[in-house]
Amino acid sequence: MTLHIDQHSHLLTDVLYVPSPNCDDRPPGAAIDLIVIHGISLPPGEFGGPYITQLFTNRLDPHGHPYFAGLAGLKVSSHLLVRRDGGIIQYVPLAKRAWHAGKSQYQGRTNCNDFSIGIELEGTDDEPYTDSQYESLTQLVRALLATYPTLHPQRITGHSDIAPGRKTDPGPHFDWPRLLDILGGKVG
Repeated sequence: MTLHIDQHSHLLTDVLYVPSPNCDDRPPGAAIDLIVIHGISLPPGEFGGPYITQLFTNRLDPHGHPYFAGLAGLKVSSHLLVRRDGGIIQYVPLAKRAWHAGKSQYQGRTNCNDFSIGIELEGTDDEPYTDSQYESLTQLVRALLATYPTLHPQRITGHSDIAPGRKTDPGPHFDWPRLLDILGGKVG
């Protein structure tokens, strides 16, 4: 599988696009120069349902599961989601600012949403990610690197690294050396 990004719409071609309202314009002059890897499952530890998309599109029923009550009114998104089977969903055009990082800092710069692309992997801190997810993630990263010259394999990090103490994803089971080997360079 080879992914391509349309440089006018900033959408991946041949990938499901479900628009999220939880995005806005990046600040003037903000270059996209960081990729942030996340992990998510809704409810925690459950995979494959519609709930991540519902969360990112403000349609999650707070009464649908006891855990969802704590998410009521939350307005978050990510640019991309990689499902357990490797399927990809895009929620926000890559040129826009998705609301994925929250309070964050990377190498002395705050507000990582301003200059980053967020990629969610369906998973938890307690389980390894799937081979299909690594394959899709690799193709995503290669497409991003080919489209945005300000990105570099050394500027890929985890949510836990930009929000330490507040976030733990993608978790200890995310195989950073595997991603490094595939991309042929240092990550982070």
